[in-house]
Amino acid sequence: MTRTLKALTLSGGKGSRLRPFTYTGAKQLVPVANKPILFYALEDLVRAGVRDIGIIVGDTREEVMAAVGDGSSFGARISYIYQERPLGIAHTIILARDFLAGDPFVLYLGDNFLPEGISDYAQRFRADSANCQVLLSAVPNPQDFGIAEMEGGQLRRVVEKPSDPPSDLAVIGIYMFDNAVQEAVQAIQPSARGELEITDAIQYLLEHGADVRVDVVRGPWIDTGKMDDILLANRLVLERLEPSVQGSLDGASRLEGRVVLEEGSRVENSLVRGPAIIGRETRIVDSYVGPFTSVYHHCLIEGSEVAGSVVLENTTIHGMERRIEDSLIGRNVRIQGDRCKPRTYRLVLGDFSQVDVP
Repeated sequence: MTRTLKALTLSGGKGSRLRPFTYTGAKQLVPVANKPILFYALEDLVRAGVRDIGIIVGDTREEVMAAVGDGSSFGARISYIYQERPLGIAHTIILARDFLAGDPFVLYLGDNFLPEGISDYAQRFRADSANCQVLLSAVPNPQDFGIAEMEGGQLRRVVEKPSDPPSDLAVIGIYMFDNAVQEAVQAIQPSARGELEITDAIQYLLEHGADVRVDVVRGPWIDTGKMDDILLANRLVLERLEPSVQGSLDGASRLEGRVVLEEGSRVENSLVRGPAIIGRETRIVDSYVGPFTSVYHHCLIEGSEVAGSVVLENTTIHGMERRIEDSLIGRNVRIQGDRCKPRTYRLVLGDFSQVDVP
């Protein structure tokens, strides 16, 4: 008998590794190729046949709710579940008990980026009787992740950020559970950081004879918690970009390669070299936008060069003599070149900002 799956998606974290961008917005709404990261997770769930999705929200709940709505634009039904304080991933399962109503479900951390999707793994879980399925990915730096310790092809335990890793297989933050997990999350105790850890719930299932299975995902997996991860995810999406011109370009401008101009965008006396995407109502004037660059909506790039970067909404970059490259530039930013002498830097930077000056 095939089981029907619900989903629980987490979108309530503070995103401390992405500061200062996450001081004023949810980390799951930072765009990759001009689409919020969370949207990729929701689209992945719908492709996998999951329609009932609960989203765990915290302090940024109004922003997330405004962006996602009732889920109809994704072909899903969205319920919002408020977690007042970050008490752990396992705690969200307790909060969502009424929504889950005993049904099996996918637990999907909203900042995961998995281009190949979960459809095959979800189908396998639907079709068998496993109590839990854990998705893993081989990583080059296992000491930075929760790592699976395997024995005879079976999961023995998960070790959090081990100094001597038992494998290179990281637990990626996508799990599938049946109702047996409710007993586990009620039985475990808070960790030293005061949270109910999902790894402790999985360990409880293992120790109490549950059928816990693992799958190593095919293709790349990115935990989009840091700037370099956002840029890498952006690059992967842009590599698959289908060209589309809904904006306009004048006769002095060129598009090279796979380029998307969204509605209302304008390219004037400029070169945009793909893969690249230019957001709605954004203007590129007397400039060069290089490959692997996403510029979000209502931006202005004038007299400047930008490549390999992500530029968030309502940002202006004007008159820069040097190329901006491999950068993540936040919302409502103004970067202004100054050709006057003496040459100085005048900076207004928030907490946790980073500036590399040549």
